Amino acid sequence: MTESEKNPWTTLSTRQVYDNAWISVREDQIINPTGGKGIYGVVSFKNIAIGIIPIDSEGNTYLIGQYRYSLNEYSWEIPMGGGKIGVDMLESAKRELKEETGFTALKWTEIMKIHTSNSVTDEVGYVFVAEYLEAGETEFEETEQLHIKKLPFEEAVMMVMRGQITDAISIAGILKYAVYTKSLPQ
Repeated sequence: MTESEKNPWTTLSTRQVYDNAWISVREDQIINPTGGKGIYGVVSFKNIAIGIIPIDSEGNTYLIGQYRYSLNEYSWEIPMGGGKIGVDMLESAKRELKEETGFTALKWTEIMKIHTSNSVTDEVGYVFVAEYLEAGETEFEETEQLHIKKLPFEEAVMMVMRGQITDAISIAGILKYAVYTKSLPQ
């Protein structure tokens, strides 16, 4: 580790201010890198974010549409969900793909790790590509009212570019896979 990579922050104290089954929020009394005292709030996630880009034999992908309560708006996203910490991420990805699309896949490739908003949260996410899809029945959770959209992968890239997909994990995963497969629009 170089000198510039060492932690310049000092934590004086920490207190938990909120906790539920998915997140906890803590407030730290800190000394910042320039020596000033202050507070820093951190949202800690109790699951790992898992995103999946399903690709069928014709080069199509599948997006999930749902109303996101926290945003108060409708969102198109890659299939995703939470994986329990300590549980194999690939097993969590397989479960989420089955729940949200009904698909199982014969080939899985992890393509990225992402920190979704590292200035205020410790959330980490992983994106997988699922190929050689086999159809089955969805298993939506009781809180999910999902719509599935089949489209050419290149159209998903265009939805990102037009601002129709705004979810960070979806954007990062779609664009990384587009670069990986050279599927970027001209």
